[in-house]
Amino acid sequence: MKSLLNLFVSVATQPAILVALIAMLGLILQNKKPTEIIQGTIKTFAGFLVLIGGAGILSNSLAPFAAMFKFALHVQGVVPSNEAVVAIALVKYGTTTALIMLVGMIVNIALARFTRFKYIFLTGQAMLYVSCLTAVILVSANLGTGIETILLGGLFEGTLLTITPALCQPFMRKITGGDAVAMGHTGNIGYAISGLIGKCFGDNKQSTEDLNVPKSLSFLRDSTVSITLLMSIVYIALAIVAGPSFVESKLSSGTNFIVYALVQAGTFAAGFIVVLQGVRMILAEIVPAFQGIAKKLVPNSKPALDVPIIFPYAPNAVLIGFFVSFIVGTISMFIMIAMGTTVIIPGVVGHFFCGAAAAVYGNATGGKRGAVLGSAVNGLLISWLPLFILPVLGNLKLAASTFADTDYLIPGIILGKIGSYGQSALIFSIIAFTLIVVLLSFILDSRSKKKITEE
Repeated sequence: MKSLLNLFVSVATQPAILVALIAMLGLILQNKKPTEIIQGTIKTFAGFLVLIGGAGILSNSLAPFAAMFKFALHVQGVVPSNEAVVAIALVKYGTTTALIMLVGMIVNIALARFTRFKYIFLTGQAMLYVSCLTAVILVSANLGTGIETILLGGLFEGTLLTITPALCQPFMRKITGGDAVAMGHTGNIGYAISGLIGKCFGDNKQSTEDLNVPKSLSFLRDSTVSITLLMSIVYIALAIVAGPSFVESKLSSGTNFIVYALVQAGTFAAGFIVVLQGVRMILAEIVPAFQGIAKKLVPNSKPALDVPIIFPYAPNAVLIGFFVSFIVGTISMFIMIAMGTTVIIPGVVGHFFCGAAAAVYGNATGGKRGAVLGSAVNGLLISWLPLFILPVLGNLKLAASTFADTDYLIPGIILGKIGSYGQSALIFSIIAFTLIVVLLSFILDSRSKKKITEE
């Protein structure tokens, strides 16, 4: 049993394998030739590895950024990092987490099959992290680690990962110009809020991608050039503030601090290019392959994929969102120091991926203003909400890290607060959450049918 569980977790938490298997199933259901099945499966697998590799390059290049920032400002506190806090939690909650994840996947597929919310969540590591958060909160609420916790946790996770892509889909249609893919990330609530802010307060006639560049600077239209130059300025400035002695002794292994900063900036740009290539490969294979699943198993279903899938649609917004979100996080940190609260140090990786995506959503509905406002609000959410989730994490509140994205923070805080009223309140709320989603689907379907009849 334990070895099977380990195999399931190993497959499900490797997005490249999970999505390749989904693509293979889709191609088989379309009765494709064996050679086409093999080709599509391998290209999907390789495409996801390229995407993951690019995201890894980006994350690794941001690590020295975070180190220099922390040293330059001499701050200590809690760093929001999903990877770090989950690694700590899995030591105690590993088996419960894995079983919640299994039940959650089944619930997600069932809801996609029988409701109007046709989104199959395919970001494996995000599913694992949501399962872990759910396990920690339910166990901390004295629900134990038995079958009740596993079933309730899976019901909560599966419902959450079905409805959050639905919140983002109206904006995804604007971003991608189609309805073939959905957003499968744990910042979806923040992205939907950003899209709404752009719609209410922005101006979609002035896109971040239409920035006027003088002819003499037309080379800046090349995203590789513009990203490298901008990040070089930022890295070099931060390296100077941190000082050559720190950079060369702690980070660069003796390499000149300016040279090291330039290389890290170039590495960031390289990672971005790799991500874009991976996105192109995945979309070219997974969308056609998913048609087989949509026709045979889950009619009209859409794959909900990881956050870098939208970066190619607005590269300027990606950079704007990162910097705006990180600046908001830094200002928030100083306010926390002044207030004497627990200090949430801005997590560079979280602010990059979530801030960038929030800006892409804000730009889709509200142009440049929407991108700035949307990423700023998202930056506030991921800066301040960690203060409120720490008390509901049991022993994990003593850790030097915590969960980073809105889809951990907002549902986690709500679930934890309900848990403080007792087990009965928790059980009732989770079941009610799923029933509300099913009822909402029924109501929206009825309205759609009525509208069609009237027309």
